[in-house]
Amino acid sequence: MKHNIYIYIAIMAAVSFIIRVLPLTLIRKQIKSPFLQSFLYYMPYITLAVMTFPAILYATQSPIAGAVALGVGIISAWFGASLFQVSVSCCAIVLLLELILI
Repeated sequence: MKHNIYIYIAIMAAVSFIIRVLPLTLIRKQIKSPFLQSFLYYMPYITLAVMTFPAILYATQSPIAGAVALGVGIISAWFGASLFQVSVSCCAIVLLLELILI
């Protein structure tokens, strides 16, 4: 069975177009619901977190190292470390744990 790549591209383009255009054409008034406003406000952050969290755990050779680095990053950010300090501490923890565990 031969698959036509152009059909897949056309379907993908149509779905992407519909997802982006339908809200603009159907919702013309200002959204007054506080729940819906907060939902739409936080949606990009939720999507980013959902895509990033599994990558944090499985980017290393050992998921334990990723989980510990995540914990260290959360704790250091909680205590006011800068983004650079958090990333350096997480990378150092992953390096040390990868040397120990593997």
